[in-house]
Amino acid sequence: MAITQIKKRNNKTEAFDRVKISNAIYKAAVAVGGKDRTRADDLSRQVEKVVEKKFGDRIPTVEEVQDIVETVLIDQGHGKTAKAYILYRQRHKEVRDARVALLGKHTDLKISLNSLAVLKGRYLLKDPEGNIIETPEELFHRVAENISLADERYGGKPEKTEKIFYEEITSMKFMPCSPTLMNAGAPLQQLSACFVLPVGDSIKEIFNAVKATAIIHQTGGGTGFNFSRLRPRKDIVISTKGIASGPLSFIRVFDTTTDVINQGGKRRGANMGILRVDHPEIMDFIVAKEKTNVLNNFNISVALTDKFMEAVKKNEEYNLINPRTNKPYKKLSARKVFDLIILMAWKNGEPGIVFIDEINRFNPTPDVGEIESTNPCGEQPLLPYESCNLGSINLAKFVNQETKEVKWEALKKSCQIAVHFMDNVIDMNNLPLPEIEEMTRANRKIGIGVMGWADMLYQLRIPYNSEKAIQLAEKVMKFIDDEIKKSSEELAAKRGPFPNIRKSIYKNQKPIRNAARTTIAPTGTISMIADCSSGIEPLFSIAYMKRVMGGQELTYVNQHFQNILREEGIYSEELIQKVINKASIQDIKEIPEQIRKVCVTAFDITPEWHVKMQAAFQKYTNNAVSKTVNFPNDATPAEVEKVYMMAYETGCKGVTVYRDGSREGQILNVESKKKDKDSKEKDSERKENEQSEQTAKEVTTKKETTKNTKCPECKTEMHFQEGCSTCPACGYSKCSL
Repeated sequence: MAITQIKKRNNKTEAFDRVKISNAIYKAAVAVGGKDRTRADDLSRQVEKVVEKKFGDRIPTVEEVQDIVETVLIDQGHGKTAKAYILYRQRHKEVRDARVALLGKHTDLKISLNSLAVLKGRYLLKDPEGNIIETPEELFHRVAENISLADERYGGKPEKTEKIFYEEITSMKFMPCSPTLMNAGAPLQQLSACFVLPVGDSIKEIFNAVKATAIIHQTGGGTGFNFSRLRPRKDIVISTKGIASGPLSFIRVFDTTTDVINQGGKRRGANMGILRVDHPEIMDFIVAKEKTNVLNNFNISVALTDKFMEAVKKNEEYNLINPRTNKPYKKLSARKVFDLIILMAWKNGEPGIVFIDEINRFNPTPDVGEIESTNPCGEQPLLPYESCNLGSINLAKFVNQETKEVKWEALKKSCQIAVHFMDNVIDMNNLPLPEIEEMTRANRKIGIGVMGWADMLYQLRIPYNSEKAIQLAEKVMKFIDDEIKKSSEELAAKRGPFPNIRKSIYKNQKPIRNAARTTIAPTGTISMIADCSSGIEPLFSIAYMKRVMGGQELTYVNQHFQNILREEGIYSEELIQKVINKASIQDIKEIPEQIRKVCVTAFDITPEWHVKMQAAFQKYTNNAVSKTVNFPNDATPAEVEKVYMMAYETGCKGVTVYRDGSREGQILNVESKKKDKDSKEKDSERKENEQSEQTAKEVTTKKETTKNTKCPECKTEMHFQEGCSTCPACGYSKCSL
């Protein structure tokens, strides 16, 4: 009798699938040098026959079928493959046991132990005693059910939509941002990742913003501010006949407020502080984070104007403007200011820069207001009181493994689902302030981005640092942007356009539901849940050891790299051991050169390619792109400047750089190779550094080295670099979008 079902380890039954047996045999064969896919299929058929003969009408268990696989392999003379298969079973058993030990219960979802640890630590609901009261399946059901309820407002059927949303999330094709996962269907119901708040030039306005910040952080959101309206230090305060203390003093107030607000025990506050380059306090602002343990809850960025950039190119002076009077305050050398920004970024990654005029050239609602700030990681420029509602499509899931091509139709479907989901989020959101609710619903901005880009390139065998990758980036993001726009227009036909459409660039165009739609977020922890590469970043390391609860060490190897090795017939445990904790595989000669060219990491990619990739995605992204341009430790300030100018010329809306090792205890750290320089290069670098140091001495004399800090959650020594960084020990993120 034909076998049709199999009993899983949780005693549930599912359809018997011989192809799964064939795949398992083939993987075991590849591990010992085999390449014959046809032979694996033949062996799986033999296994099927033995199962049918042995069990008859009884449904076999997974373990019983696996025992038969071992027997068939040995009987047919495939002892090496049988041994590899036995080891494969043992490893999977260890992972299953670790999953149960970690969660305290079984889950049917095919997610990694790493993903499960993140879900347990940050997302699964807990009772007042801290005990987990939902499984990952229940978490995703909770989110899908809650967000689908918005369909009732428009005559839809939430039950049907819930199934679509649940399938999309559990297949890891799409993942909403952390606050949505945490709070949808829970008492808080605050679903937005970040907000921008205005900071006016009065005590009342400043402390109203401080109060709003505390409320927002308590609900799990991050905040962005532009402090450029505040009058400079020692400026006159007419009402009190006193003098002003300046923007930096008040930034510290916001930082302290954030420090004491623990966001529901799950997310600590993250902030973006921006100051215009023409503000009188700009020089102090640039060096504000040079000292250790200062403004730890802030990323800071300088808003560079077109006028300033042109003055830099021409080596001219430019005017600082007193925001109180809107009159020139004094002149500075644009070159010296730019050099200081470069030096500080070279030293420790901060400040970042945003091109504020470029951002406003793409402001979709210019008649509503001017964009002055972004969210904490810089990818979402927002008007005052707007919120960013984010979600990301996992590109790793859209590659045809047989043809090595992008699955465009499947990607199109996911774009449509993502727009539906994110528009529903706006309706289901319990926003923390009435001003935010009014602005968010008036513009209905969403930010759908991507993650798993590096994984997609591995699967397609395309090097990240290649023109082919840049061309594909433009093609993929244009496709996504076009499909998302079409879906937003279709929603507008059913639900109506966003209320502020008459004040927008779309007032004479086809009605659209959402004023802005695409954003590339850093996807800190949601990429860990989806077990994919973050945002559009290259992999930091292909394989590494991770210590989990109980002190157990687990090996994590990029699955697509493993598949490439198997396809080439060179996979082995010994080879994997050589890869673990290496910054690059370029010196591992056992790996063919073509594979080494494809499987590059951040250490193999020059800064110019980082900027090219950011610009390629920015070209078809409504909002902005969160991306870190990585530099080797021996990079010079001149190389940082080259990246800044390149980012400006290629239409990026901002740029963040980080030089490896420039902060002690940095969050990600693997063995890296250092490039030797001849004496001439070293002398040139020394002179360049001395010149930059002299610029810094004009405004500050006390220098301190950066020391280790500790993760707020697990106390592991580390340091959060600029951007959205994740603790490798517990999954805590600086800005867990």
